[in-house]
Amino acid sequence: MGGRFEGTVDIDRPVAEVFAFLANGENDRRFSPRVLEMAKRTDGPTGVGTVYASTVKDAGMKTRREFRITAFDPPGRIRWTEISKNLVTAEGGYDLEPGPGGGTRLRVFNDLEGHGVGKLLVGLALGAARKDADAFARRIKTAVEAS
Repeated sequence: MGGRFEGTVDIDRPVAEVFAFLANGENDRRFSPRVLEMAKRTDGPTGVGTVYASTVKDAGMKTRREFRITAFDPPGRIRWTEISKNLVTAEGGYDLEPGPGGGTRLRVFNDLEGHGVGKLLVGLALGAARKDADAFARRIKTAVEAS
């Protein structure tokens, strides 16, 4: 059985700017230390159907992952689903809305699901992700504000 982790943070940048930063999946390396590589696999601007491929390191293991953008509604919503076949897969998104002082309130979330032996591991992965969720949101804030 899987579950969700999420974090919320206020970013001192306008919604459109935060959306543009997050819409470029290659920026994930700038705020997620587990992402070693990230590359867009489809041509054209990011939108529904765009695929990003990554190499990530979790618990000392490297895995390759591919994600497809499933919803892209500027400037307030991005959704993705993992299309690679891993023991634990993710589906998630960003919700953005105007925040204090002209900034942005960002909510990031992921739903994790275990497959095969991954059903035994998903609880550990989810626990670690929930523990890090607020820090993860703050790392996004730091990366956006530094861009």
